[in-house]
Amino acid sequence: MLRDAFTVPSETSVHEGVPLRIALLAPPWIPVPPPAYGGIESVVARLADGLVARGHDVTLFAAPGSRSSAQVVPVLEACHPDEIQRAIHEADHVARCFEALERAERFGGPFDVLHDHSGFTAFAMADRVTVPMLHTLHGPFDEETSAFYRRHAAKAWVSALSAVQRASAPPELRFAGVIPNPLDVDEWPFSAEKDDYLLWVGRMSPCKGPHRAIDVARRAGRRLILGGPVQPGQEAFFAEEIEPHVDGDAVRYVDEVGGREKHELFAQAAAFVMPIRWPEPFGMVMIEAMAAGTPVIAFPEGAAGEVVVDGENGFLVADEAEMARAVDRVGELDPARCRSSVAERYDVDVVAAAYEAAYRRIVADRLGSAEAPGAPLERREVTSHPA
Repeated sequence: MLRDAFTVPSETSVHEGVPLRIALLAPPWIPVPPPAYGGIESVVARLADGLVARGHDVTLFAAPGSRSSAQVVPVLEACHPDEIQRAIHEADHVARCFEALERAERFGGPFDVLHDHSGFTAFAMADRVTVPMLHTLHGPFDEETSAFYRRHAAKAWVSALSAVQRASAPPELRFAGVIPNPLDVDEWPFSAEKDDYLLWVGRMSPCKGPHRAIDVARRAGRRLILGGPVQPGQEAFFAEEIEPHVDGDAVRYVDEVGGREKHELFAQAAAFVMPIRWPEPFGMVMIEAMAAGTPVIAFPEGAAGEVVVDGENGFLVADEAEMARAVDRVGELDPARCRSSVAERYDVDVVAAAYEAAYRRIVADRLGSAEAPGAPLERREVTSHPA
């Protein structure tokens, strides 16, 4: 079914205070929320709960085993954690979701908006469903992905996670706003009392910098805890650059961590180090650390320059030597201010409210409604993440 045959959403859904019927499309690989590592799945879990708390009718299309205060529709019969990015599973997942959206429309319960977090397939096929789509950009742009998004730009609205990601995007894209990932700050125990170790958590990829974190800890004379999965294709890097340094004392590796163990690691760390060398669109681990009262010391790559306020909730540094020197300055920072900086900008209700505003403007734009005065949507972007 092509977009030109769409059913117009109800005009009442434009009005603030009127509940929206929202479809959230998560990736197919692991459940929402994830049992351990899973950045996008964690984001979708929080957003679904935040939108439900704001009174909306939310349906979450996700992998089997998913749990939410939203209505959960498990799309495929099994999860595929060892086949992440395999096209056959993503295509099947998206196609089945689109079929469910069409059934809902035929039987009188159409959705107002589809919010996609699943990958490239849904965006490329957005003109095959009648529901207006918002596609959150979770990755950086390179030559290949930029060409893809230019080719399909007219099919759906997009939102960026940070101003730096927005600035790097192809100009053809239709932006509904710059809206960061949410965090439920209340889930993170706060501690003003710190141990002496440094913490790094992420994928075991060179661009994420675990080997640089080891160098920083050595220079600073601090213990280091590394956490995160070794994903397919990262085994050689881990074996050559990380594992030889892991001795259980100066450098400790804890693999994937979640729940209480993760919260305690973040809350007790003297600092979280972020020596990345890639244009990270956001970086959830930074706001998780800050929510626990732990400052972040980061290279000013990607969104780190937006999330870290130098001298307030962390430090921005140029290289490993500067990062090691900054470790000795973390006592200048107030752990309570680290936490409040996250609550003000990234707490679930703040982000859910920003997405709600974007949804209503997308619906209004679709209706061509008089309820949406002023400039066209692309010039009235929602921004909850200060540049």
